[in-house]
Order: sequence, then structure tokens, then C-alpha cells
Amino acid sequence: MTRYKLILEYDGSPFVGWQRQDNGPSVQAALEEAVFGFCGEHTTVQGAGRTDTGVHATGQVAHVDIEKRVEVSTVAKALNAHLRPAPIAVLSAEPVDDDFHARFSAQGRRYLYRILCRPAPPAVERGQVWWVPQQLDPAALQAGADRLLGRHDFTSFRASQCQAASPEKTLDELRIETRDRGAGGLEIEIHAAARSFLHHQVRNMVGTLKFVGQGRWSADDVTRALEARDRRAAGPTAPAEGLYLTRVVY
Repeated sequence: MTRYKLILEYDGSPFVGWQRQDNGPSVQAALEEAVFGFCGEHTTVQGAGRTDTGVHATGQVAHVDIEKRVEVSTVAKALNAHLRPAPIAVLSAEPVDDDFHARFSAQGRRYLYRILCRPAPPAVERGQVWWVPQQLDPAALQAGADRLLGRHDFTSFRASQCQAASPEKTLDELRIETRDRGAGGLEIEIHAAARSFLHHQVRNMVGTLKFVGQGRWSADDVTRALEARDRRAAGPTAPAEGLYLTRVVY
């Protein structure tokens, strides 16, 4: 038996999320079916992050155990052939030690949240960005984001169904970048990095920062929401369609 580390890219739009569920197609199920099609084995593919319905990935990591002896160079190609036409791509597949675990061995995770600010809705990127018709102030967004850096009790930014043992997390990075797309509007990228995140933490932080970018809240309001330790004190949950898991660090 060989354990393979997979690096994956996928469009989360047609899936109920990473995890196999009874209410619709999942990324995990699609990969497990591809493994069966490739080598006839029933396996469990373990992912580094259980992305929600509609969340995308450009650097998701998973591992899978395969008993069949195969050429390493053919694994990614074979899986991709069996995944079509699902919008999932295996970017690489490499053998790893048996003690490697995609989720529990991870030392950090990085997410990107994309906001498109312009009056016209997206056409080509529909389902890939959060469309906000009005302009947001990038400097104000960064000022609000800075209040969330470090180790805190993030109860105010935690989904009610979160299963994490503790609401305390250390947020290593929450950085705002912008890209002027001319007539195509202003794209705002929010980069978040931490060892791990609470359920909906990134989306809840983004929804709160939008208030700051609109001028409805100040950075001090973000601090008050954080210190309240009450989900009702923070802003709304941003849509899943703007969120990407970009990297898992080991």
C-alpha cells in the first residue's frame, strides 16, 4: 500500500462542499469514485480543509491510500481522467510516509477572499467573486483587519455549528490587496493565514470588514465586536463564492 499526497484545484460551485454527504455531490466523493475507477479500490480520501458548499480551492491537499502498484507519474493523470467532467483537477500526486495526514499534519492554512466592486454584476466570473456594487475603502478595510490579528477568542466570528473545541485562534495574517481592473471595476483580495480556522471564520470576518469598507463601521467597532464574544455582535457571513483555499503548509 502507498499513501499519496494530492494537491487539488476545484470549482466549488456544483458541490455541497468537500465532505461526502447524502444531499448532493461532494469533492471527496468525486475523488473516491475516481480512485475506484482507476484501481477498483474503495478508499477514503482525507482532506486538509472541509470547505463548505460553493467554496473553491487552488491548493487543497488530500491523502489517499492505494494498494495497487502503479507508476507514480500516472496517478494524477489517471485520477484526472476519471474525474472528468467534474471541475476538479489533481495538480500533483506524490508518495508520502504512512504517518502523513493531510489534515492533522498541517501546520497552517491560507485563504483568499475575492470581492469585485463595480456597478455591473460579473458575467464571466459569476460564482467566483462576491459582487459588491459600491466601492469599498481599502485603507479602512486594512485598518479593520489589523484589529483581528493575533490570538483572540473568535466567538463573534464563529458559526453556531462549529465543532472546534475552543474558539481561540491565532490569526497570523489578514492582508488587503487591490487590483484596478479599469472598466472591469476594482478587485479586492483579502488574504488570511492561520494554523487553523473556525467554521465560517474567514467569511464572517469578511462580512464584518465590508461594513468598515462602506464607512458604516470604524476599526473600533471591529474591536468591540471581537471583544463581545457574541456572533450577533459582528457582521454578516460573506457568500461562499468568493472564498478560496489557496495553500496548506506542512
